Amino acid sequence: MSERQEEFIEQEGALLYAVLWGGAQAGRTPVVLLHDSLGAVALWRDFPARLAQATGLPVIAYDRAGFGRSTARSEALSPDFIAAEAHGSLQAVLQHFGVAQAVLFGHSVGGGMAVSAAAQMPQRVLAVITESAQAFVEERTLEGIRDARASFADQDQLARLAKYHGNDPQQARWVLSAWIDTWLSPSFAQWSLAPMLARLTCPVLALHGDLDEFGTLAHPRMIAGLPCAFPGQGQFQVLAQCGHVPHREQPDQVLVAVKDFLLRLGIL
Repeated sequence: MSERQEEFIEQEGALLYAVLWGGAQAGRTPVVLLHDSLGAVALWRDFPARLAQATGLPVIAYDRAGFGRSTARSEALSPDFIAAEAHGSLQAVLQHFGVAQAVLFGHSVGGGMAVSAAAQMPQRVLAVITESAQAFVEERTLEGIRDARASFADQDQLARLAKYHGNDPQQARWVLSAWIDTWLSPSFAQWSLAPMLARLTCPVLALHGDLDEFGTLAHPRMIAGLPCAFPGQGQFQVLAQCGHVPHREQPDQVLVAVKDFLLRLGIL
């Protein structure tokens, strides 16, 4: 397995937890992973190590502020939290590891964050890979969130979530609220990735399962159909019989897709 290096990074009086797989950069472009709404480094499981091994590139994953082993938060997320991540935890992580340019790989809401960061930092992001990303507020997404809210009324479910967020039920409740209450808020209803997609200048690969319970294929089509700065800028791949977490459900297919994409770009 790939070498693993854990770090705690100071950001505005708080600490961010991050892990690097695959050793020092040594001129190699790292892949930076951005987790989903309930996610954390631990929930990527063995995928980062496998990605580092498959590509030969360093892989960095981090817990956003308030998540995982990073310092807990109590304030509600702002409606612009997806775009704001570029100048929040992500910026601190890139600076800490001395990353001049990166490939961003975002799962679910992390995919929206990856696109937004690339749009705002075109010189620092060489390519974006989204996995199960949302591009707008779709009723199917909201239905999935309402179903999840009902399931988390079970305290055992909340306890399982807390294991990945400081073993702290209060932090787990904040994580849950940051997802459910933000997405179901009327102030978030008109959110769309369209303005960021219009500014994007790097290549994008959108991966999406055909059984994704949090979004239809309208999302990868929109991401791949972005206003193109050059021919073939956006592409999408549908994973058959796959739900919302392809890197756990079909990791081999995801690794092949990512490796092929990066080979075509000359990053590998």
